[in-house]
Amino acid sequence: MTGPARAYNDLHDHLDALRARNLLVTVDRRIDKDSEMHPLVRWQFVGGMEEKDRKAFLFTNIVDGKGRPYDIPVVVGAMAANRDVYSVGMGCPVEEIQAKWDHAIANPIPPRIVNEAPCHDVVHEGAAVTGEGNGLDRLPIPVSTPGFDSSPTLSATNVITRDPVTGIQNMGTYRAALKAPDRLVVRMATRVGGAGGYQHYLAHQKRGDREMPCAIVLGCPPYVAFMGPQKLPIGVDEFTVAGGLAGEPINVVRARTVDLLVPAEAEVVIEGYIDTTRVEPEAPFGESHGHVALEEYNMPMRITAITHRRAPVIPSYISQVAPSESSVIKRVAYEPLFLTHLRDTLSIRGVKKVALHEPLTGLLRVTVITMERDAPRTEVWRALYGAAYFKGDCGKICLAVNDDIEADNADALLWAMAYRANPVEDVQTLGHRGQGHGPKRETHGEEDSTLLIDATMKSPMPPLALPKREFMEKARTIWEEIGLPTLRPQAPWFGYTLGDWTPYWDASAARAVAGDYLENGRISLAQQKEGLKPETKFRPD
Repeated sequence: MTGPARAYNDLHDHLDALRARNLLVTVDRRIDKDSEMHPLVRWQFVGGMEEKDRKAFLFTNIVDGKGRPYDIPVVVGAMAANRDVYSVGMGCPVEEIQAKWDHAIANPIPPRIVNEAPCHDVVHEGAAVTGEGNGLDRLPIPVSTPGFDSSPTLSATNVITRDPVTGIQNMGTYRAALKAPDRLVVRMATRVGGAGGYQHYLAHQKRGDREMPCAIVLGCPPYVAFMGPQKLPIGVDEFTVAGGLAGEPINVVRARTVDLLVPAEAEVVIEGYIDTTRVEPEAPFGESHGHVALEEYNMPMRITAITHRRAPVIPSYISQVAPSESSVIKRVAYEPLFLTHLRDTLSIRGVKKVALHEPLTGLLRVTVITMERDAPRTEVWRALYGAAYFKGDCGKICLAVNDDIEADNADALLWAMAYRANPVEDVQTLGHRGQGHGPKRETHGEEDSTLLIDATMKSPMPPLALPKREFMEKARTIWEEIGLPTLRPQAPWFGYTLGDWTPYWDASAARAVAGDYLENGRISLAQQKEGLKPETKFRPD
């Protein structure tokens, strides 16, 4: 089935676009989904590769740990192996992603309901979803963290539920562990401000409903897939914002066995009902906060139907320790939200950028705010407080720096703290913070706290002691001409003024470069004085 008309890409179109950009690796050799698939893709995140060199991986010859073959391909990293992959899905350059999100959120477009859809090309119901080799058991779902995970787990999900009171749908990315051909267990965040789906679960319980309709979608069009990890206000239907990204309505169709709307161009839809009266152990599972989530009780779901396109492709997120695909998806989405909140909602002057530290800390613990050099101290502290309180599970450590500090360079951050922050005046701690998403989330009653650091320059400083840019660039040309090893410059790699510098010293430096240091000596001879202690500062007129 070709499906209804649309201008936006589905997953197949997206993979074609990645292939055309040399951002997709196709692996045709036999790969074990339970022990080899995710470790293979993981190497590009821990093997010293630069982000720009990471790619999506499409596996076409898949078996499980018992050697059983599958006829459905799996793609890992297709949404956000790096920012370029994400930008292909967003249909715009990386530098325009923030503006596109802002416009979509401000200009939502309701979905278009269609009667026929590619996601219903093949339908499995009744006996077709029970018994070994049927239902969920026929899907090549990978084990994400071999050696720790207890089951294959759906990770690249858009889990759709509906508020039983308002009728508004929610779509979130929640993990779901396979338990039987017709049963899985879904984990939705229960913390304050957590999953919208969990709020629906509570609403169904309050009404006395024993079950909650649910549809787990695998392989949405990218504009829809990006909705799952995005954090929108409770009560906002993500399909409307996806329409804002696409600039047209997203096609949706009614699911076969539950009263929910699902993306018409989805690859696979798993339909069923979540039990609101009992819970079942789920995990261990390597989580996006970088530690293994230990076994806990979560929501069992009985499967009533599985539908899919002809020749579907199943996506899986590479998650766990950051950087990962899930951290890139969240980072590209969250950072614009933080910047908009500080700059536009709170009207803080001087905020230029917000960066969520990614490696190991997984975005949730360290927030770096870049401020203009002349930003008033009051605005710096408003930005620190604003970032600390904007999102409950982000910003345990909030650090303000100036725009010469590269937020992704931990050495530069330590440099700013070492030379630009006075701990007595520029550090504050705030109590009564929740643990948030992390390895201590399960600990009852244990609080955390917040650290705020103003590591901006408080007054002009001497230049950074490296050759100026033009001299470093000339030397790099020579370096490359004589065939020395490839350079990967890491900022700061050239010297620049930090305010405490004069034209007089610029002129002296220019004479030194030109070989005229003797002229500098004649000038300094005229500045000799008597009766001063050595190391007395000299300030030229």
